[in-house]
Amino acid sequence: MDQTYYPSIWISDVHLGYKDCKADYLLDFLNCTRCDTLYLVGDIVDLWSLKRQFYWHPSHYQVLECIQKKAESGTRVIYIPGNHDETFRNYVDMTLFNVEVHHTYIHTTSAGKRFLLLHGDDFDSATRYNKLISIIGDQAYDFLLFLNRWTNRVRKLYGGHYWSLASWLKNRVHKARAAIAAFEQAAVHEAKKQGMDGIICGHIHQPRINVTDGIVYCNDGDWIENCTALVENEQGRIELLHWSDIQKVLNVVELEAQSIDGVKAA
Repeated sequence: MDQTYYPSIWISDVHLGYKDCKADYLLDFLNCTRCDTLYLVGDIVDLWSLKRQFYWHPSHYQVLECIQKKAESGTRVIYIPGNHDETFRNYVDMTLFNVEVHHTYIHTTSAGKRFLLLHGDDFDSATRYNKLISIIGDQAYDFLLFLNRWTNRVRKLYGGHYWSLASWLKNRVHKARAAIAAFEQAAVHEAKKQGMDGIICGHIHQPRINVTDGIVYCNDGDWIENCTALVENEQGRIELLHWSDIQKVLNVVELEAQSIDGVKAA
């Protein structure tokens, strides 16, 4: 199989062990790409969901197996645990099965730009936002994903591609939009405080690349609602890929050696 090469790839919020995890899309993405460094930016395994009700589809194991094979074959795999897999924060600064565990990490692009990497739940106290849980509650969010699941089953019958009803609805709820904006502002503030050129995180299931106050905000999204990943090409350009929509490039940020030019739409 021909694989597209990227120096670096970022994924997060996979939520293995949760019934709405789109593991099949992620497996396709992992099998179609190769990289020097694979960043796992938290919530890879959903220990919260597994404690409530055990669910483990064979494809969830295949995702872990694929990541492990990449680590064994020379890909550097860096894991930054999130709140749903926070148990693994007990192993920070250790290496487990060829996977490095860190609380935060600093990535430097080939264009010389420094990005702070963290999951993003650090900003919950500032935004009081966590996957809409604090806005509409756990049960309502599960119902939203239930609607998302059945909408796409119908779309599939008619030959349609995967489409996130959940994300579409979130973007039309005023309080959700305000909370997302507050999260982004908190992330940008933290990156600026630490003297970074940008920040890469996940947590809120809202894929996005944006430049605010000279700081590049990158959120790699999730594999429940959006099936998205961030990639860096050989020129140091960071792209946001929507894998369920025929590898559509949603946004591109040019990271030049001397300056950040801004955001381009694909």
